Formats: sequence, C-alpha cells, structure tokens
Amino acid sequence: MISVSAVSMRYGSKVLFDDVTTTFSSGRRYGLTGPNGAGKSTFMKLLSGELQPQKGTVTRPEKLGLLSQDQYAFDQYRVVDTVIMGNRRLWKAMEERELLYAKTEMTDDEGMRLGELEGIVGEEDGYGAESDAAILLQGLDIPDELHQRTVGELQGGQKVRVLLAQALFGNPQALLLDEPTNHLDLDSIHWLVDFLSRYQGTLIVISHDRHFLNAVCTHIADIDYETIITYTGGYDDMVLAKTQIRSRLESQNEQREKKIAQLQDFIQRFSAGTRSSQVQSRRKEVERLETTALARSNIQRPYIRFQQARPSGRLAMECKGVSKAFDGLRVIRDFEAVVTRGEKIVLHGRNGVGKTTLIKALLSDAPGLDASPQDIDAGTIRWGHEASVGYFAQDHTGVIKKGLKAVDWLHQFDPDADRQDIHGLLGQMLFKGEEGYKPTEALSGGETARLLFCRLMLQKPNVLVLDEPTNHLDLESINALNVALQKYEGTVFLVTHDQDLMEEVGTRVWHFEDGAVEDFKGPFEEFEARRLSSKA
Repeated sequence: MISVSAVSMRYGSKVLFDDVTTTFSSGRRYGLTGPNGAGKSTFMKLLSGELQPQKGTVTRPEKLGLLSQDQYAFDQYRVVDTVIMGNRRLWKAMEERELLYAKTEMTDDEGMRLGELEGIVGEEDGYGAESDAAILLQGLDIPDELHQRTVGELQGGQKVRVLLAQALFGNPQALLLDEPTNHLDLDSIHWLVDFLSRYQGTLIVISHDRHFLNAVCTHIADIDYETIITYTGGYDDMVLAKTQIRSRLESQNEQREKKIAQLQDFIQRFSAGTRSSQVQSRRKEVERLETTALARSNIQRPYIRFQQARPSGRLAMECKGVSKAFDGLRVIRDFEAVVTRGEKIVLHGRNGVGKTTLIKALLSDAPGLDASPQDIDAGTIRWGHEASVGYFAQDHTGVIKKGLKAVDWLHQFDPDADRQDIHGLLGQMLFKGEEGYKPTEALSGGETARLLFCRLMLQKPNVLVLDEPTNHLDLESINALNVALQKYEGTVFLVTHDQDLMEEVGTRVWHFEDGAVEDFKGPFEEFEARRLSSKA
C-alpha cells in the first residue's frame, strides 16, 4: 500500500496539485492520467521518493519496483545482472558475498557475515535469480543469447525492455511504471498486460495507451482540478464518470444562478419599499445559494482534421518486387501490393521486422517528398494520378529546422496562407496565443508532434503515411488523432502499436513475420481473431 497525506506541489504560480490525500491499496491496479504538463511524472517521483513534496508526506513499502527512465545507467552491466538489480536487497547481498568469496582467507567475522549474506540470498530467492530473470527477459522478447551481453550492446527498444524486467523482478510490493509500453510491439504489450493483470501488489502506471489502461487498470487516479480524484474501472469508465459528474455540477450551478437572479430582481425592486423583511430573507437565501465557482479543468483537447486539396485517382499506389537489405540481410523481399483510394492500411508486427523499412522504400520517390533512392534496392513503385503524400516520420530528428519560430516554420509550407489562418491552425493543436512564437529548438516531444500534424493539415495531402504517430502524444491527442483518421477520406499507411488505433482505423493489415509480409484484406480485429484461432 502507498499512502499520500496532504501533499502539495507547485512550480511558481502553477499549481500541480494541492493538499492531496489518497491511498493506493494492495491488489489494485491504478492508471495515473492527466494531460501533458498536469504533473503525472512529478507525482510518480513523489511516490518513489525521488522527489520530496513541498508539503505533506508519502508512505511507501520497502520493496518497490520502479521503471528507470535512464537508458544508459546500466550500460556496463550484463543484461541478466541489470534485471536482478531490481531487487536491491538481493543484489547488494550478492555483490558483498562475491567480494568475500574472492578473498583467499576470511576472518571469523567475515565468515559470520558470509552466512548472513547467504541467508539473505536464500530469503530473496537468489539461487534461482538468473533463471527468474531469464523468464522475464524472454517474455519481453530479449532472446537468451543477449542475456550475458552488456546493456550497452543493445538497441534502444531492447534497453527499455530490460529496464522493464528490472522493475518487475523480485516480486515487489508496489510497482511504479512510467510509460511501460513505449518501444514495445503489440505482442510484448499483450505479455505485459497478462503479467500485470496477475500482479498482486499495488500497481501505479502512467500510459497514453487507452487500450492498455482499459485492459490492466481496476482504478484510475486522474490529476485534474489541482487534485487527484480516483475512479473505479478503466480509462473509458473514468471518462464517462468524470463527464457525468462535471455535467451534474454545471447543471446544479446553472439552476442556482437562475434562482439567484430571480431573488436579486426581487431585492432590487422592493429594497426601498415596505417589504423589508421579505427582502432581508431573500438576501440571506442569496448568500446561501451563492454559486461555487467550479475549478477549471486542465484538460486541453486538440482538434485534428485531415482534408484533401484534391482526391487521388482510384489507384493510390502500386508496387512490384520491392526489396531492401542491410549488410546482406534481406529485410523486405519482392513485396507486391495494389492500394486503392481510401484504404487504411495498418502495418503490424514485432519491432525490428521491417515496417519502417518498407515505409521508407515506398516513399523513396513519392510525390511531394524528397527522393531517397538509397531506401530501396529493387522493385518499382507507381503512385496514382495526382497522389500527394504527407509523411509523419518515426524519428523527428532534423525534421523541424532550428532557429525559427513555430509559426514561421509552419507558414513556409503555404506562403500564400493568411497569417491569421496559420495561428488558427496552431490554436487547434494547443499552441495558444504567444505559444505560436515559441522557438523550434525549444519544442518538447509532444509539441514537435503537434506541429508536424499542423503541417499535414495545412498541406492537405490525399495520402497519409504515419510511422508511430502516437509517440509523445497524451491520451486526448491520441483520441483526437483516432477520430481524425476515421473521418479522413484519403488513403492511410499506419505503423502503430496502439491497439485502439489499429482496430478503429484500419481496413487492411500488412503483417510482418519471419521475413515475409502477409497482406490481409480486412480490418485488424478480423485479422487478430484469425491469428489467435490458428494458434489455439
């Protein structure tokens, strides 16, 4: 159990939460939600002890599992050792025991200490630690041959999984996970959902994956109105309850305001007459009814709407014999497909199987984009009549030129656009007022993503190619993107591990597995149902 008593945090004039008292009970799984900037990561640091509250106290269990955000802190350690470090008591005992065993001679005191350490290792199941760590790593798609390597030899996505295994190791009494699904493919996410659903301790998780929160959480702790309110159920249950509560309060306030207006009218008309006692009683009633100002929600909802300047021809894209290899390893081999206007294709598969490689090959000479012939080794690609492509790359590095204001960077993609229209577009994506003049080098990950969506909305392409577009977006923005893609009448190629996006947007699936790409002409839910039945 983790308990929070009268905790407050503010930065300057901005109040994140004020006088918060709440309890996170054992056996419950809490999603910590709120828009970007609401204070989720700050609150998580308070729970872990990394930060101290400006006011109030936090009580936490001794054995705490924490997902490290520093991918480079363990580069010199073996992968399996990094996982075992998740049990701090065990790892400390194992290190001290190793030093004692390295001695050629031991004193009596050192011998007694060694016995104590062996007792700790036994209590913490240390004799099976490596096999337990291996099981966790295998579940997170880290193969056996990497377990004895150093963490520094792994790729970024693999490092995240090792750190996740570290947090899960040793049966901690409470788990604090900040964005655990980042860089995980859908199969790994499913494994994590199953693991966490069986976890018996206290779980608190921050995630921008709605499907993950609905599948895992028994409760949602929502940061809003400068406090934390806990709701029963998953994310969708919280949204419904929160909306109903807010509507009821607003309706009650509206009724009170009407009643007050009627009483004030009576007071104004008869205050100078003979009905002073009635006037006085109505004044007292006004004081009693005086409406309480509702706290302002910090939720901001972007408005995304993708339009086409003109539709493409009926054939959006056709490719034949597309191939691409790296260092002699063939990643894409003789891929062929015909895509008609309006199809929404989900590219699905585990990390590293070639989804981004195929996207880049298809875009190697796409209309409206810079040619990149190095991204394809063989094959032909024919884009349809008047096709225009808008591309959201997974890696934003260098995409937005530094040294410009956000509004000026955006305006260059349509110099004829009215300046007011550019600011209106920025406002839709939550760049309010002076925020449109923010220097591009100062943009956060979420702001960079929202500015790139502004560009797509300004350019109005009839083909959207989106490679992991939900990275850095909060739940409100992901939901807005989901709705926008469903309403978009053009053609979509979508790489994502967000299951809601796959199910609600996709009309066709390209599934990557064992060096091949299966072309399934149907929605993702049908594809997944068939895949699961074939494994049964």
